[in-house]
Amino acid sequence: MSLDPKAKQILSSISTATITTILLRKGLRNVWMRTCHPLRQGFPRLVGPAFTLRFIPMREDLGTPEAWSSPRSTRAAIEAMPEGSIAVADAMRINDAGIYGDILCARMKKRGVVALVTDGMVRDAAGVLATNLPVWCQGVAAPPSVAALTFVNWQEPIGCGGVAVFPDDVVVLDDDGATLIPAALVNDVVELGPEQERFEAWVMEEVKGGQVLPGLYPPDANTKLRYEAGRNKADKR
Repeated sequence: MSLDPKAKQILSSISTATITTILLRKGLRNVWMRTCHPLRQGFPRLVGPAFTLRFIPMREDLGTPEAWSSPRSTRAAIEAMPEGSIAVADAMRINDAGIYGDILCARMKKRGVVALVTDGMVRDAAGVLATNLPVWCQGVAAPPSVAALTFVNWQEPIGCGGVAVFPDDVVVLDDDGATLIPAALVNDVVELGPEQERFEAWVMEEVKGGQVLPGLYPPDANTKLRYEAGRNKADKR
C-alpha cells in the first residue's frame, strides 16, 4: 500500500471539487462520500491510499465490550494500518454510536495514519481533536461503537457515504469533504488536475476583471484561444 510521492504531491494541490469534475468527465458521478465532513475546519488537504474498515448492525451476542479484544477487532485493525494510509470506515451512516474515540485515534496517529474517514460518528470529540489526527465524519455521539455496530473486517470492499471504496483506492480530503479516486484513474487525475486548476484560476481573474460568464465558463472557442495565448506567453517568461 503506497502512493508515488510525486503523484501525492500533485494531488495535494488539486481540490476535491476539481477532482470530482475530472472524474465526472470520465463518467464517474459517485465519488464524493456523503456525510463525511471535517470534524473541524482548517485541516490541510490530505491524500493517501484507502485502508478500509467494515461495520455491520449490532447484534447483542457480538456487540459487547469483550469483542474489543477479539483478533478481529478495531484494535487489531489499527495495528495493521500502514503509515501514510487513510482509514475509511463503513458505519452505514448510523448516528447513535461513535466508532472510534480519542485513545484509538491517538494510536492511529502514532502509527502514521494520515486521517480517519467515516460516514458514521466519532466519540470523545475534544480528545480526538487533541490527538491531531484529522477526522472526517458525520458528527459526534457519546455511546461506544458496540451500542449500535459490530466490527467485522478490514481491507475489503466497502461502501462509505454511498461510495464504493476498495483497498488502495486513493482518498483526497479537504474542507469540501472526502473524495475517492479509483486506483486505475489516479494517473489521469494527476495528469489533468493541474491544468484544470490553472484554467479555473485564470477564469477567476477574468471574472474579477469584469468578464461575463457566457462563453467564459465553460469556455467557447474564443475563450480557449485567449487562454492558450496567455498560457504560452507565461510559459516563455
